[in-house]
Amino acid sequence: MKPGYKKIERMNATTRIIHWTNVFSMIVAVATGFYIAHPYYQTFISDPAVDKYVMAWNRWAHFIVAIIFDVTSIVIFYLAFATRFLKDKPYKKDIPTQSNIKQFFEVFLNLVTLNKRKNFDSSHLDSFNSVYLTIFHLLLVWMLLSGLQLYVHGLGSGLSSIGEWWPWMLHLMTDWTIPVSGWIIGSGPTASIMDVRILHHYAMWWIITWVVFHIYYQVWRTIFWKEGDVNIVIGGGKYVKMKEGDKEA
Repeated sequence: MKPGYKKIERMNATTRIIHWTNVFSMIVAVATGFYIAHPYYQTFISDPAVDKYVMAWNRWAHFIVAIIFDVTSIVIFYLAFATRFLKDKPYKKDIPTQSNIKQFFEVFLNLVTLNKRKNFDSSHLDSFNSVYLTIFHLLLVWMLLSGLQLYVHGLGSGLSSIGEWWPWMLHLMTDWTIPVSGWIIGSGPTASIMDVRILHHYAMWWIITWVVFHIYYQVWRTIFWKEGDVNIVIGGGKYVKMKEGDKEA
C-alpha cells in the first residue's frame, strides 16, 4: 500500500461473488437473447435433426441465467436492508434528502468538470452512484417480469411440467406488463404480447448502455481520483488519503 493511504472496505466476498455472477449471467442473457430475437449463427452440423435444437438450447440458457438473476436480485434486496452486513446502505443514498441531493450534483459536476471540482467524500458510496445502480436494478426487474410474461405466454395450454399453479402464478404476477407496454408504446386498447416483446428488447439496449457507462465511469474514477476504485469489485476495497488522526488499516 502506498504510504499515506488507507484501505476502505467497500464490498465483501459475498457481494463480489454476486457481482461477477451477474456479469457472466448478463453476457449469456444478451447473447442468447439476441439469438432468440433473430438467429445470427448456425451450427456446423448440417443435420436438421441436430440443428433444430439450437434455438431450444439458447432458450434454455436464457431461462437459466434469468433464474440466476432472480435469485441474486432477491439476495441483493435482502442484503441491502440486512443489519450489519453492508456498511454502505444503498437505499439510504437514494432518499432525496438535502444532503443526498447536494452530493448527487457535486458528484455530477465532478464528472463533467473532469475532477476540477471535488466537494464530497469519495471514500464511501455516493448518491450519484447509488441512484445509477438503482436504475439498473429497476431495469433488471422489468426484464425479469416481462421475460416471465413472454415465457408464460408460450405455455398456451396453461399447463406445465410442475402443475397448473406455475402458469397461474406467472399470469397473476406479469399480465399487467401487457397493458403497461401497450400504453408506453402507444398501442392503447390493442396492446398485445408483441408490445411486451418490444419493450423487453428495448430494455436490453438500455441495460447495455448502462453497463458501458458503468465500466467507463469506474475506470474514469480510478484515473482521476487515484484511489483504486476498480479494485472494489476485485479486492473489495479502495485506497484513500489518510487524514490527520487516521490510522493505517
